[in-house]
Amino acid sequence: MCDNQKYYAAYEERYKTIHQRGHSWASNRSTPIVMDVIRRYHILPEQELLEIGCGEGRDSKVVLDNGYRLTATDISGEAISFCKKHMPRYVQNFKVLDCLSSCMDSSFDFIYAVAVIHMLVHDEDRKGFYRFVYNHLHSEGIALICTMGDGKAEMRSDTSKAFELQERDHPAGKILVAATSCRMVSFTTFEKELTENDLSIIENGITSAYPDFDNLMYAVVKKR
Repeated sequence: MCDNQKYYAAYEERYKTIHQRGHSWASNRSTPIVMDVIRRYHILPEQELLEIGCGEGRDSKVVLDNGYRLTATDISGEAISFCKKHMPRYVQNFKVLDCLSSCMDSSFDFIYAVAVIHMLVHDEDRKGFYRFVYNHLHSEGIALICTMGDGKAEMRSDTSKAFELQERDHPAGKILVAATSCRMVSFTTFEKELTENDLSIIENGITSAYPDFDNLMYAVVKKR
């Protein structure tokens, strides 16, 4: 990994590799809990929504197709280009953003991030993510944060290995792609992180996003 590359940006190279082969990295099946939370908490189409880490847009598309005012962001320019190419109706809704080093002029009624926080390994980076969420929520807004894990296991990858080529299974066959980072935490750690960053838990639990994630911990939060 080059010194000027942020370990959590390795998906940029992974996306480039798979897109050059004419495939997407993830499935196009949306994460059910996103629209479930939007409906259960009565988020209205005219309210402002933000997605952090939209990837190839599997959740963005469903939200946008349901008429919501969504700004979908990702650190990967390749991912954002993919979304714009495959969803030309919504090109203005997608933008490149590193939530750890940038801020936005807007605040939002609903923020969601699916499988983003587990890409952040270092404590200071995870804190930066939570502070971004806090700073961009309306006072009465809510956020949905989903992270890979079963609520019990804890592990962290070696960030110095990010960007190294590794063989991975893909529906299109075995492929050499950039390694990425991962940190799984228990519910105890997850709740502690949220509380320490002034986010109050409304509900939490385990959900899934088949076929990409068998287990996703989630929390719906608001400002304390």
